Amino acid sequence: MTYQQSASIIQYQRLQPFKAISFDLDDTLYNNRPYVTHATEQLFELINRLYPATTAWRSEQWQQLKHHLFTLRPELAHDTSAARYAMLHQGLLHFGYSETQASQGAQLGMDCFHHHRSDFTVASDVLAVLQQLGQQFPLIGITNGNVDSRRIGLSEVMQFVLHPGHGVKMKPHSDMFTLACKQLVIEPSQLLHIGDHPLSDIAGAKMAGCQSIWLNPCMQQKHKTAQTVLPHVEINQLTLLLRLL
Repeated sequence: MTYQQSASIIQYQRLQPFKAISFDLDDTLYNNRPYVTHATEQLFELINRLYPATTAWRSEQWQQLKHHLFTLRPELAHDTSAARYAMLHQGLLHFGYSETQASQGAQLGMDCFHHHRSDFTVASDVLAVLQQLGQQFPLIGITNGNVDSRRIGLSEVMQFVLHPGHGVKMKPHSDMFTLACKQLVIEPSQLLHIGDHPLSDIAGAKMAGCQSIWLNPCMQQKHKTAQTVLPHVEINQLTLLLRLL
């Protein structure tokens, strides 16, 4: 028997007039985990092949190194690409490779990761929803990740996509929400943000003064933050935006 999820719209606050819509990307417009998992596997397969000494480490040791680097350089916590590069570079140095080898290896690893990380296209039904919404509102992306929005098919439906890094902090910090409103020439309250994460997207939008819709496909139990910071609306299917808006 095939389980058919019923459509659900829960309104907590009345939406006020808005002029633009922003979307989180990862896990909102597509399931992000398989692509990142595959890209990570390909990255370390390359590093292990080119720099055999690194086979002594498993993923846990690499992650420990990355988190150690966060304590030394806190800005890396807001730039996933820079953090991954720094992890690879420092790891190769740890295994006795020269500065030149470490720099070259880290860059090769990043090129490999970025290629596989964005090696997909957003589903046609999702793009169709965005295309319909885009006829009425400017659409943009606000993501903590580093996916190439052009390669996955979003450049045709979004005016621009913002990423953290270079001094711009990740959600739930307000940096990208504020920057988006400046580029759109609107007030924060005139931006409607849609995302899957109760902290990064819903609490982040709220703190920036924006409106929000929580896309919660599994109708999961509320995150602790979401118990006190509610979205304006909660939905479990992206297509419900067309009915709602």
